Amino acid sequence: MEKGKTILSEDWAVNVIGLGIIFLAVFGFSFSSPDIKWETWADLTQNILSVSNLSKFLLQFIFVYVAAIIGFALTGKPIKHIAIGFPAVYLLTALALIITGSSAVSYLKLEVVIISLLIGLLISNFFKVPGWLQKSLSTEFFVKIGLVLLGTGIIFGDILKAGGLGLAQALIVVVSVWYFAYWVCKKLKVDNEMTMMLASAVSICGVSAAIATAGAIKGDPKKLSYTISLVLIIAIPMMIGMPYLAEYMGLSDEVTGAWLGGTIDTSGAVVASGTLAGETALKISTIVKFSQNVLLGIAAFAISVYWTYTNQAKEDGIPEKPTLGVIWERFPKFVLGFMIASLLFSFVFSAETITEIKGGLKELRDFWFALAFISIGLETKFSDLFSYENRKPLQAFLIAQTFNVILTLGVSYVLFG
Repeated sequence: MEKGKTILSEDWAVNVIGLGIIFLAVFGFSFSSPDIKWETWADLTQNILSVSNLSKFLLQFIFVYVAAIIGFALTGKPIKHIAIGFPAVYLLTALALIITGSSAVSYLKLEVVIISLLIGLLISNFFKVPGWLQKSLSTEFFVKIGLVLLGTGIIFGDILKAGGLGLAQALIVVVSVWYFAYWVCKKLKVDNEMTMMLASAVSICGVSAAIATAGAIKGDPKKLSYTISLVLIIAIPMMIGMPYLAEYMGLSDEVTGAWLGGTIDTSGAVVASGTLAGETALKISTIVKFSQNVLLGIAAFAISVYWTYTNQAKEDGIPEKPTLGVIWERFPKFVLGFMIASLLFSFVFSAETITEIKGGLKELRDFWFALAFISIGLETKFSDLFSYENRKPLQAFLIAQTFNVILTLGVSYVLFG
């Protein structure tokens, strides 16, 4: 099936769906999530897998299925892909929810995003993911809807307070880490295109930064694919291990959140890691990551200027000047949806309304994140790390990321400690 007409970009479509969900809740639509808590086999078979509870799973599936189809339609993606593959993604996510609901898993403090990721990784690394399922995976789309809904739980005053510090941290870290990564790549003789993508990915916001940079320099899609795989795979041990390391070091929730948000390279992984560290850490990490995301447009513009004047000239030898429109083009529009959600819950909706709908929206938010991490797992193969010539990009990325972890810890401690 050919692509349909694109009505909105993905970010704007995410805002429509995320804010639409919020207003549905405000106007009385009930998001009744299925029960997932169980201790014994009898609990599982008699309660979780009961007809009444399975009917809740079915209603939840119908809702998110329709939302996903609307999203694909708005962005011009073939609806056939999501229509065929999404039910399988949902079933895997529901399985992750049920596993997470086990008392044994709860005791280990393993959140649904981690279980979702592990399920996806097991499938992708030991079995071949069929093409019809691959075409339905839309990690960024699912994560961004969850992030818009995350705005319902973050008071706008917290954004202003943490956002100022987050932006200061972002400026220090992004500039320092980008130049360090660039220097390391040059020392290891990584080619120019890969250098730009790696430096942007490790310093700004991972996958989105790599994609924006590739667009700005018209980079090789194969190199972009490798960079994305690298970002996703390296993020896995970081997002699982860093919250426990922060706890071991005795860091406050605020410092932990700032460290996670400033270091981990994808918004989804930041959410997963912040969830493991606690609600306060989740809020701070998200705000800090958004501060870095906001810099993406400016960074893409700067990279465009640099690349235009140093590498890419027109056939007549005259450089093609980028415009300020690059900043707006690369700006992550879903951040606006997050901000609107926060403003609505901070100043517009009554306390009674918020109390009534907040729980259901949080559960739905977590479900979109779980969908995203099933998708990440299904898209990630560990063998991809070693598929690029000489493995020098891997070495450069690991060195730069180590520098990032150390520098960001220090900056986070100074600003948020």
